[in-house]
Amino acid sequence: MSKRFHYGGQAVLEGVMMRGPKQVRTAVRRPDGEIVSKTEPLSTIYTGSLRKVPFVRGFFALIETMALGIKSLMYSADIAVEAELEEKPKPIVIWTPVVLGIVFGVALFVVLPMLITHYGIDRVVDEAWMSNAADGVIRVLIFITYLAVMSLLPDIRRVFAYHGAEHKTVNAFEAGAPLEVDSVQRFSTSHTRCGTGFLLIVMVIAVIVFVFTGQPALWLRLLSRLILLPVIASVGYELIHFAADRTDNPVIRAIMRPSMALQKLTTRQPDDQQVEVAIEALEGVIEAEEGQ
Repeated sequence: MSKRFHYGGQAVLEGVMMRGPKQVRTAVRRPDGEIVSKTEPLSTIYTGSLRKVPFVRGFFALIETMALGIKSLMYSADIAVEAELEEKPKPIVIWTPVVLGIVFGVALFVVLPMLITHYGIDRVVDEAWMSNAADGVIRVLIFITYLAVMSLLPDIRRVFAYHGAEHKTVNAFEAGAPLEVDSVQRFSTSHTRCGTGFLLIVMVIAVIVFVFTGQPALWLRLLSRLILLPVIASVGYELIHFAADRTDNPVIRAIMRPSMALQKLTTRQPDDQQVEVAIEALEGVIEAEEGQ
C-alpha cells in the first residue's frame, strides 16, 4: 500500500500556494476581494523517480522549494501590482526584488557570520573546530534575529498570517476535518513540515558538519559552505520526512519542539478571509489531482 501524499505549500503575497503529487495551485485575494487562482502541472523533475530516492530527493526538494516558491510569489506579486497599476507589470519589476533577496540571503546568512568569526572569534581562539562552531552559532542567532525583526513589519505580518492559514488548512485536512473556515480555524498554526523548521534543522546540521572542515582561507571556507549546503539540506529533508509520519512519538515531538517553537515568529493567527484563500488553494489542487 502506497503512503499517503503529504500536501503542503507556502504563503505568498495575499495568498497561498499548495503542492500536490503532480499539480500546484496558487490562490490569491485581489484588492477587490475576489479570489483568483491558477493550477499548473508539475515538471517531471519534481515528480520523477529521483524525487523518491532517499538523500537524493532532498536536493530536488530544495530546488523545487525555490523554483515553485519564486514562481508562485511572482504570480501573486503580478496580481497585486497589476491591480494597483491597472496594467501588467514588466518582468524586471517582479524579478529585481527576487534576485536582490537571494543575494541578501547569502550575504546575511553565509558571508556575514564568516566575517564576524574571521575578524572577531578567530582572534581569541586557536582551534579550528571552535571557530567553525562559533560561525554556525552566529548564523543561527542571525537567522532568529532576522525572523524576529521581520515579524514586526506590517506587510510581512500579513504574509505570516497566510502562512498560519496554510498550516491550519493542512492540519485540518490531515486530521480528516471539514475544509470549512470554522473547522480549520480550530487547528494550530504550527506544522511539523514547515519550511522555517526545515531551515533551522539545516543550520543545526551545518554547525555539526562544518566543525570538521578545518580552517582554510576565507574564500575556501565560503566555497565549502556553498558546496556542502545541498548535501546538508538533503540530510535535513530526510529528518523532516522521517518525523512527518511519526508525530505521535514523544521522542520525535521532543526533537521537533524547537522547530515548532520557532514557527511562532513566522506564523500569525489568520482571519477568516485568509483561511478561505488557503482552503481554495488546497481544495483546488486536490480536485485537480483527482481529475487526472
